[in-house]
Amino acid sequence: MNDFNDNYYESSDGLQLFYRDYQSVDGGARAPVICLPGLTRNSLDFNDLALLLSRQRRVITPDLRGRGRSEYGPDRNHYNPAQYVVDIWRLLDQLDISEVVVIGTSLGGLMAMRMAYERPAAISAAVINDIGPEIDPVGIERVVGAAGTSPVVASWEDAVANVKKLYSHAYPNWSESNWREHTRKTYVRVDDGRFDIRLDRDVGIAAREGVSGLNHDPWQLFDALRPIPLLVIRGEISDIFSADTLQEMKRHKPNLTAVVVKNRGHAPNLDEPEAIDAIEKFLEKN
Repeated sequence: MNDFNDNYYESSDGLQLFYRDYQSVDGGARAPVICLPGLTRNSLDFNDLALLLSRQRRVITPDLRGRGRSEYGPDRNHYNPAQYVVDIWRLLDQLDISEVVVIGTSLGGLMAMRMAYERPAAISAAVINDIGPEIDPVGIERVVGAAGTSPVVASWEDAVANVKKLYSHAYPNWSESNWREHTRKTYVRVDDGRFDIRLDRDVGIAAREGVSGLNHDPWQLFDALRPIPLLVIRGEISDIFSADTLQEMKRHKPNLTAVVVKNRGHAPNLDEPEAIDAIEKFLEKN
């Protein structure tokens, strides 16, 4: 028997979008958790965390449009945070979820800020992973420049090698099994036997063309989280989310909880002991 159900819902513009639904083991009535991935990532990143958290809460892990098992969009201008948030509201409304805890990595953290700005009463708490209202320009140039550029490769070993090339700066102490697991979440075998990324390459093109969709001062969006319980996670060697930005966030919201994950860049994988411990303790209180 699976610990989850795989489902699809229809976006407002007719795309079939995937989500995985982990039902709470104990049937508790606490606010569900929704996990939102980074720019080029997908719902598989959250599987282990979702299995852990679903002991106490329902957990929803969607693939954003153009990622994973969700349908690719015909118009890359719709690959932007505002549209992703529209999609997530549609999913939550369809599931009749009126209040949710958002766990967002990178882009997913920016989405959490926008969600709090649009519907503050719907966000009971938030966990933001390695992102803030100010983003290091060097790091964002690296991420956006690489987004969706990975080639189709002939072998699994080539896929592993490419994933190492993309992410070795962020996970300097990973084992070979770690790399193979991350590759499984990044690549999929396609019909001709080769391996391709689980991503519409137009996502990267849209990002490089400057498609944003935030349409607000990022600090204004962050300030929407002031009345909401907030945990912020930062990778110690992140080139996206600086220690100075974290300190400024603390000045805006002195009661936020923060944890720094050692030996991690952008972004912590949320399987690190200090990250898991912080998330579990935070959710116990919220």
